[in-house]
Amino acid sequence: MNILCLGDLVGRPGVTAIQAMLHSLCDEYSVDFVVANIENVAGGFGFNDSLYHQLRKWGVDAFTTGNHVYAQRDVIKVFDQYDHLVRPLNLPEVQPGAGVRVFTKKGKRIALINLLGQAFMYHLVTSPFTTMDRVLDTLEADIILVDFHAEATSEKQALGWYLANRVTAIWGTHTHVQTNDCRLLSPKTGYITDLGMCGAYDSVLGMDKDVSIRKFLTQMPDRYHPVEKPRELVIGGMVVSVNDDTHHIESIEAFNRVLPQ
Repeated sequence: MNILCLGDLVGRPGVTAIQAMLHSLCDEYSVDFVVANIENVAGGFGFNDSLYHQLRKWGVDAFTTGNHVYAQRDVIKVFDQYDHLVRPLNLPEVQPGAGVRVFTKKGKRIALINLLGQAFMYHLVTSPFTTMDRVLDTLEADIILVDFHAEATSEKQALGWYLANRVTAIWGTHTHVQTNDCRLLSPKTGYITDLGMCGAYDSVLGMDKDVSIRKFLTQMPDRYHPVEKPRELVIGGMVVSVNDDTHHIESIEAFNRVLPQ
C-alpha cells in the first residue's frame, strides 16, 4: 500500500499545483491512497464546497485540516456532508465534523486522524497525547495515519515518539516549510516534522511576500493573501509504502518538487 501525503494546499496556486502534478506523482510512486491538507485552500483560509469536490475529482481520497477549518462559514451549515474530511479531533466535541475516519482501500482499513497542537496555537484544545490514547484504545484499522497540525517542532517530535509503534505514519503540517527529517521512528512508524506546502514557490509560506515583508517593516496590520501570479509552483509531501502483510514500513520518502509556471 503506497500512501501519498500532501502538505498544506495554499490558495489557488496550491490547487493549480495539484492539478499539474498529482497524476504524475501517483504514477511515479504507484500511489494507492492520497491525503491532502486543505485548511488553507480557499484564499488561504479554510476550504469551500467547490474546491473540496474538485480535488476529490482529481484523485484526492481524503482531507485533513487544522486551525482554519471553519474559516469559510458557508461550509459550517453542511459540514457533516464532507465525509472524506477530518477536522482536528481534539477540538470540542460539539463542533461539527469528525476527527477520525476509516476508509477502505485494497481491502485495508485506513484510519485518518487530525490533531491540533497546543504550543503557540490560539485554539483551546485538549492534549493531543491523551486524545490519541483514548482513540487508539478502541480504533480498529490496519493502517493509522495522523496529521498533527502544530507550530512547535518539539511538540511534533514528542508526539511522534509517543506514537511510535502505535500508528503507521505521523506527519506535521501548519508551518508550510518542509523539514529534513523524514525517517522511521520504528519499523512500524514513519515520521516527518512538516510536509511543507503546495502553492506558490516565490512566496512567504504561500502568501504574497510583499505583504509579509511590509508587516515586518511597519508592524502595522495587513491582510495576508496567496500569490496571485506565481512564477513557480511547489508541491511538498511524502510517500509511505506499507507492507500488506506485516503493516511495517517498507520505505518512506519526502519530496519537494518545483514546477515553473
